[in-house]
Amino acid sequence: MEASPMIIFALLLGAMAATVPVFMALFFAGLAGLVWAAGVDPQVAVEVLYRSMDKFALVVVLFFVLCGNIMTTGSIVQKLIRTANTLVGFLPGGLAMAGVLACGFFGAISGSTVATMVAIGGAMIPALVENGYDRRFSVGVMTTAPVLGIIIPPSISMILYAMVTNDSIEALFLTGYLPGLLIILAMSAYAWLVCRRRGIAGRPRPTLPELRSVLRESAWALFLPVLICGGIYSGLFTANEAAVVACCYAFFVEICIHKDMRLAEVKNVVVSSAVTSASLLVIVAGASVFGEYLTFAQIPDKVAGAVVGGIETRWGFLLAVNLLLLVVGMFMDIISATLILTPIFLPLLQQYGIDTLHFGLLMTINLGIGYCTPPLGVSLYIASAVVDRDLLWVSRAVLPFVLIQIGLLAVYTYWPDLVLLLPRLVYGPGG
Repeated sequence: MEASPMIIFALLLGAMAATVPVFMALFFAGLAGLVWAAGVDPQVAVEVLYRSMDKFALVVVLFFVLCGNIMTTGSIVQKLIRTANTLVGFLPGGLAMAGVLACGFFGAISGSTVATMVAIGGAMIPALVENGYDRRFSVGVMTTAPVLGIIIPPSISMILYAMVTNDSIEALFLTGYLPGLLIILAMSAYAWLVCRRRGIAGRPRPTLPELRSVLRESAWALFLPVLICGGIYSGLFTANEAAVVACCYAFFVEICIHKDMRLAEVKNVVVSSAVTSASLLVIVAGASVFGEYLTFAQIPDKVAGAVVGGIETRWGFLLAVNLLLLVVGMFMDIISATLILTPIFLPLLQQYGIDTLHFGLLMTINLGIGYCTPPLGVSLYIASAVVDRDLLWVSRAVLPFVLIQIGLLAVYTYWPDLVLLLPRLVYGPGG
């Protein structure tokens, strides 16, 4: 690689190491590369910023962020947790399994790991400890289960990946259902084995009237993921429109049905969502400028040539990419990593005959695991604040569950037919 790209990457990494905000590090590194290294008119950067924001797919991100905040402010989250606890809480380790299941429910609405960690993990960790569960085990399970927020559709990171690759968002969403379900089953099975060995009993088995009562009370909350997914795949509305429908439905339920949100709170929820969305958008803008530099410098083509020359098989390439992405996830958030790395990997996928939908799911899971790995895993810091323990203690707590997810990642990597089963059933072999 020439000297100038190395200097630009050193500038980017140095800025991040110096705790410069990610969007500024990406923007100024990209601008320096375009103007100094590539000799491009600075006006190009302005045009790139405009183009990066002028994408209708970003509307989906904004409204799913709003939907997650509505649920957190109202009572939908509590109802989802109570439903999950009623369904599986009577088993050994049932409350932990309920937490994992609740993360799946919430992830099917919010599309965000951080939102799932704050809403479900923040409530479930103290609840598990209060009910006699080991503190380390409680932190481990409820810090890693929120990765379901970006695997089970809708997923904000998948939306951004599809925006770069021009894949169908609806088809990409379908790749997440079976892997998400397997993660729920694997983590629940581990919780059952551990708690059964430790003699942690579940709550009394619910009676039929109690089960009916809980399901009736939670019916409006449980219908939300059905509305989103059913509406998309029935053709009633697109993924973009589904985000708006979800927000309107959540507002209606919380204000008119549950009556747990006052009209006066709507302004705060909207403003908070706008701030969160803006932080995502500026990262998208900064990453677009850096991506433009990569294109001008032909970095993707150079990386593709180097990798193709060094790795001969598709399976070897996927193994190398998995290892790379697991390391990247330790240091970079999933939004930035997706926007920066996807254009680099895209030409390589064609070289090795890898389906872009399959790779999108692998990238999402790899970088999602990064939320639970030091030194910059966001979920680790949230859990650390909840239990008032240091980062090393929390990192040890999550290790067994991270290994489970990495093991399942290997399954998804080398069994692409499993990942692509639902897209092919719905859209055909080329879907």
